[in-house]
This record gives sequence, C-alpha cells and structure tokens, in this order.
Amino acid sequence: MNCETREELQLLIDECKKYTDGGEVADYIPALQKAKRSDLSISIYYPDGRGFSAGDCHQTMTLQSISKVLSLALALMDRGVDYVFSRVGQEPTGDPFNSIAKLETSKPSKPLNPMINAGALAVTHMIKGENVEERLNRLLAFIQEITQNDQIQVNEEVASSEFKTADLNRSLCYFLRQHHIIEENIEDLIDLYTKQCAIEVSCLDLAKIGCVLAMGGVEMSTQKQIIPHEIARICKTFMVTCGMYNASGEFAIKVGIPAKSGVSGGIMGAVPGKCGIGLYGPSLDEKGNSIAGVKLLEKLSKKYSLSMF
Repeated sequence: MNCETREELQLLIDECKKYTDGGEVADYIPALQKAKRSDLSISIYYPDGRGFSAGDCHQTMTLQSISKVLSLALALMDRGVDYVFSRVGQEPTGDPFNSIAKLETSKPSKPLNPMINAGALAVTHMIKGENVEERLNRLLAFIQEITQNDQIQVNEEVASSEFKTADLNRSLCYFLRQHHIIEENIEDLIDLYTKQCAIEVSCLDLAKIGCVLAMGGVEMSTQKQIIPHEIARICKTFMVTCGMYNASGEFAIKVGIPAKSGVSGGIMGAVPGKCGIGLYGPSLDEKGNSIAGVKLLEKLSKKYSLSMF
C-alpha cells in the first residue's frame, strides 16, 4: 500500500460520506445513541511509524466487539490454545452476533467462535486475575502497550449503559454456566465484559492495533513481540472468517483484509505485512457494521490492491 497523503484519504472520506444517510446509530445501548450519524474518519498506520488520518479524527469511540480480538489474544497468552478452544469453537456462523440459537443446537453446547457474544463472554471469563479490577487492568495495560498510548481508559458512561441493558448477554452467560463453559459469578463477568467493550480509543489507536497484528504481533517502534506470532495469526484468521459479523464472507470478497467491527461504528483492519487501519463511522447497516466505513474500505482496497486473496 502506498497512500502518502492525508489529502488522498480525505477524498475517499468525501466520496463515502453520503452513505452515512443509509444507516442508523446503535440504539439498544442508550449511550451509543448520542453518536453523530454523519461522522466518518480513518487512520492508516505504517510499521515505520508514519500515520495519516482524515475525516472527523477528533472523535473517539468505544471498542465494543473490536475488543473481542484483544481479549482473545490475552486469553490465548494466559491459557494456551488447547484450553481456549476446548471451550470455544473455531467455526463461522451465519447467525447474528448476539444469537443464542446455536448454543441450544450444538453438541457440545460451546460457542461456535470467539467473535460472537457467547464466545467472547467465554473468552473474557478466561482472562487471568483475582477480581474484575485486576483482569480489566491487565487488558487495559495490554492495549496501552500495543498502541503505545497509556491514556486509554474505560468510558464509564458507556460501560454503565451497557451493564444496565445487558440482559441478553446475561442469558448467554447463564446458559454457558449451565454447561460448565463459564464458572464464575455472572454479574462479575458482565461487569468485566461491559467495561472491556467500553474501552475508548481513537482511529489512530485502532490503526496501531491493526499494525501490530499485521506485523505478526510485533510493535515496530520498540521491536517488541507483544503478541506471540502464532496467536496474532489465529486472531487475524478469526477476523477474516468472523470479524464482520454475519457479513464476513461478503466483506472478504469485496475488501479482502482481516478486520473486526464494533457497533460503536469502529472497524480495525490489519493488512498483513503492510499497515493497520482504524476507522470510525457510527451509522450502521442491518448487520451492525459501519455502512460508510465498509464502503470506504472497499474503495481503499480496490485503489491500493489491499486484498490478500
């Protein structure tokens, strides 16, 4: 990829802004309703430390489901591949991200993958620590190290809003506990999970996370292997197969890069060996993906030949 100027990105933003009219901001989490539907911004971050941003770059977002990639990486580092995947599957699903249906029909009753809510709850359960605060602080420190930004924190307003409206996730947890996938107090897990989802970042932070994954888990400015190479590979594979909810197949065809979206409007992309991409566009399509953000990535991928396929 060879995007060299902010102006090139701004032209793409200008082309795609019109698509924001075709979606809606997330409304089932009250705090997310405050987002401005017309916002659209993007950052690209390269291994040599160059970064370019365009659009409404002053806006921040909460990670929401993008956090599932990071909690998975940490859980795999804590517990190992065999332990994690004995409790969570590795297969895509065509169902919505918050569906309980497959849990009832699968034998054994374990979540199909870590990118749906049931799987993400099981993964967050595996993060080591004595209590919610210690586990959250470990995840925050992990994200701060990846982004080289020690100012990243939880948006308490969003976390509280999510906690109060998390009854479907509570239902998933109780089902999983009945089947011994989860073995902890459900309210503690929901507290941790909603705070995980409410970690607040910028587009540039997302691009830096994507860049570390793109470079096999190495943070290039420090040359530190923050995420083991094999775990980074696993995370990118899930991003390709499951990262864009039940639109992942179409996204792979049209864009062709590992990516993970969240209902706040964020998308984090990792172009293998090349760069990371962070995007914010809170107007969502019916699948829960940023409607203008996906269009923007389609144009970016086509213009710079980003597809890995």
